[in-house]
Amino acid sequence: MDFKLSAIDKTKTVLDAISKKQEILAENITNTNTPGYLRKDASFSQLLNAGGPLDTKLSKRIGPNPFIMEQDGEVDVKKELVELQKNSMYYAVATRRMSSVITQMQTVTNVGQ
Repeated sequence: MDFKLSAIDKTKTVLDAISKKQEILAENITNTNTPGYLRKDASFSQLLNAGGPLDTKLSKRIGPNPFIMEQDGEVDVKKELVELQKNSMYYAVATRRMSSVITQMQTVTNVGQ
C-alpha cells in the first residue's frame, strides 16, 4: 500500500510542476506586448527538485535555487504555443498515470472484500 501512496505523491508532484509551467507560459503570452518584459522559463527538473529531498546541504544553507529564470529576448508567441502543446501532452500522460494508480488501488480494495 505504501507503494501506491508514493506513486500518488509522485504523480501529484509532476502535476504540480505541469501546472506551474502552464502559469509561466500563460504569463509569457499575456505579456507579449509589454515593453521590457523578459520571457520566463522553467525546466521540469528544476520544478520537480525545488525544495525537494534532492537539495544538498549547501543549497539549503544558501537558499533554494529560483526555478523561474528570466530569458533574454522577447516572447515568441509561436514558440510559447508549441510549449503549451508539449505541456498538454505531459498533462495527459500524468493524468493517465494517476488514473491507473487509482484503478489499481480500487482493484486491490475490491479483491479484499
